[in-house]
Amino acid sequence: MKLPRDISGLELAKALEKVGYRLTRQTGSHLRLTNPSPTKHHITVPAHDPLKTGTLAAILGDVAKRMNISRDELIRSLWR
Repeated sequence: MKLPRDISGLELAKALEKVGYRLTRQTGSHLRLTNPSPTKHHITVPAHDPLKTGTLAAILGDVAKRMNISRDELIRSLWR
């Protein structure tokens, strides 16, 4: 499945709330999201508009690995 284009960091942060991530802090133009279960997992999302494709791919890959699902499955669950 193709990565979504023209998505901002804020839109990605809102989409990641569907899988348990919550905004814990913002420093400058970077958002820190945390998923508390089963152990804490932190990711940093730049609040840029739009996100670069490589940055988006890396963030989604990290989250998918953490959830033990493929990146395609994660994309489908975030943007149905």
